[in-house]
Amino acid sequence: MPSSEANVLILTPMKSACRFLDGYFAGLRKLSYPRQRVSIGILESDSRDDTFTQIETRLAAETFRRVTLVKKDFGFHMPDGTPRYEAVYQPARRAVLARSRNHLLFRALDDEDWVLWLDVDVVDYPADVIERLIALDCDIAHPHCVIEPGGETFDLNAWRDHGRTRMGDLRGSGMVRLDAVGGTMLLVRADRHRDGLVFPPFFYGARSRFVREPHPLGGGIVGEIETEGLGIMAKDMGIECWGLPDLEIRHASE
Repeated sequence: MPSSEANVLILTPMKSACRFLDGYFAGLRKLSYPRQRVSIGILESDSRDDTFTQIETRLAAETFRRVTLVKKDFGFHMPDGTPRYEAVYQPARRAVLARSRNHLLFRALDDEDWVLWLDVDVVDYPADVIERLIALDCDIAHPHCVIEPGGETFDLNAWRDHGRTRMGDLRGSGMVRLDAVGGTMLLVRADRHRDGLVFPPFFYGARSRFVREPHPLGGGIVGEIETEGLGIMAKDMGIECWGLPDLEIRHASE
């Protein structure tokens, strides 16, 4: 099937995301992929602003092939004033992220050929990024997420060699194999999800030769969680993850 005839489902979990919604929907509108082939799925959880109401209003004004909006609270909040990457909270935070991704996937996926995971705080990417990723015909493809063009890697969940090598180390190498992936932007062949590829909400892969041991979060943890866990699960399923160090997308500055 020509890439322009494939149906694509863009999935985004959101939480307290009002400040990013203008940029998120502007990015969707500038995509060159045929609008009649694009479906949107959004899960909103545990927001402390009116993200859900704003999403409802904005989706009503769009003309995608199909739209799914899910409300699912998990009851998790970082303590006030605590950076979201504080190590002690990462297992719980990443477990909720994994659960939100899985709930959204199971509610939104219908007859689509591809799933494009896209974080709400990704602020810029090529208009033809879907065409470029589908044309690779890989089960899993991951662009290089940065904050500034040509800058350091932002999405540190995409790596190989037990976390020692990330996309920024691989510029100029073309398409590269990865052991783990992030979720800033990730294209997955939909049938791989249907085959059982999900985001583990627990540390998965203790016997895998690809996981980091010990895990950088410490405490004797072995395995990988959420998007990195998906990468290890893909390996166990015989599926390769591919990174594109020279195809950059841009994340909002922290």
